[in-house]
Amino acid sequence: MAAAEASIAVSASGRGHAAWVRVSHWLIAAGVITLAVSGFVILMAHPRLYWGEIGNDLTPALIELPLSHNHRPEGWQIDVTFSELTGAPVSGIRTYDADIFNENSWARSLHFLAAWVVLTVGFLYAALGALTGHARRDLLPRWRDLAPRALWRSTAAHWSLRFGAGGGAPYGVLQRCAYSFVAFALLPLMVLTGLTMAPAVTAAYPSLLAVFGGHQTARTLHFFGFAALALFLIVHVALVIKTGFRRQMRSMILGS
Repeated sequence: MAAAEASIAVSASGRGHAAWVRVSHWLIAAGVITLAVSGFVILMAHPRLYWGEIGNDLTPALIELPLSHNHRPEGWQIDVTFSELTGAPVSGIRTYDADIFNENSWARSLHFLAAWVVLTVGFLYAALGALTGHARRDLLPRWRDLAPRALWRSTAAHWSLRFGAGGGAPYGVLQRCAYSFVAFALLPLMVLTGLTMAPAVTAAYPSLLAVFGGHQTARTLHFFGFAALALFLIVHVALVIKTGFRRQMRSMILGS
């Protein structure tokens, strides 16, 4: 049990978070929350996901998210028929009760602004992490940590909720894997798929469309990337509470 705890726990004598790590953490946290709220508002206006280049009211959806009346054509009002023929395609005006979810230009502007804040801070965090050795020392898992026995020991300790006391580095095996995945894989994917959804960006860099297979595929991948990020945040906050909310918050705010 002691070995299992040692593989995931932060020791009582562990290093506190550096000031630049703490500032980056809270700026990125605020940006991600803003992105989540504004992104949800944008999604509410058209909660349908597609695959490929084309996706609109008249094409079948890959996934219909039952988040509002907007996810099914029969929930719309003021039908617009494109011809008088039987079975002609029909579109319509969105009918969600709250107009804020249909008139969402403010959410798109806020989403775009918050994305650049997260991107800028994230770039500075990555640069400082490389220069100071923080990424290599505290985030990236070591080869010995990825051995099946070490991974199993850490997983078993997490599953049984056995944690040590303390705050700051060093991180456990699963922490390193999760943080590295989010920082170096998931967030870059969110940025690239977000840029691919922008016609002005893909006009200048059409290779993005080739990489992701179209605007709508990028939108769908962007949604699933956010779902994975939201799951990470839920588990992260739950473990912060489990391992001592006051101590962990003090460590991330004051560095001690």
